[in-house]
Amino acid sequence: MILSDQDIKREITNGRLVIDPLSEDTIRENGVDLRIGRKFGVFNSGGTIDTHTNGMTHVRIYEGNKFTIGKNEHVLIHTKEKIKMPDNIVGFINLRSTYARYGLVLPPTVVDAGFEGELTIEVVGSSVPVIIYPNDRFVHLVFMYTNTPVKNAYGGKYQGQKGVTPSR
Repeated sequence: MILSDQDIKREITNGRLVIDPLSEDTIRENGVDLRIGRKFGVFNSGGTIDTHTNGMTHVRIYEGNKFTIGKNEHVLIHTKEKIKMPDNIVGFINLRSTYARYGLVLPPTVVDAGFEGELTIEVVGSSVPVIIYPNDRFVHLVFMYTNTPVKNAYGGKYQGQKGVTPSR
């Protein structure tokens, strides 16, 4: 079952779901809009990425008041908000339609029950460069209840992440 705005507000009020900072205008009919943070990760061009090495060596981190996603470029963006998911809610992230209409693409992204931290989102650039700005509502997080609480809530290597977090 997808959570409505009323369900989301109830879960936040009872402290089971945390979104910080939370702006009232970001709670939508059936989800929450999350804002762009101030850090951006760009994959180094050329070479080969070895999935058994630290991904941080393949990403350059930038910080600023705006960022240009290059033509067909893959970038990592973090959310301004920190999320804390309870053990019975899973989240699905979608790109807000405004940004999709600019030609940007976001691969399917799931936020596991029990996750806590800022979210790192991969975005694929359009056929032309697109300038984005921190604090703009960028992605929409839809919440769904699980039938039962998960037995093993998320506790993986990205727990507690802040800023842009490349592959670990």
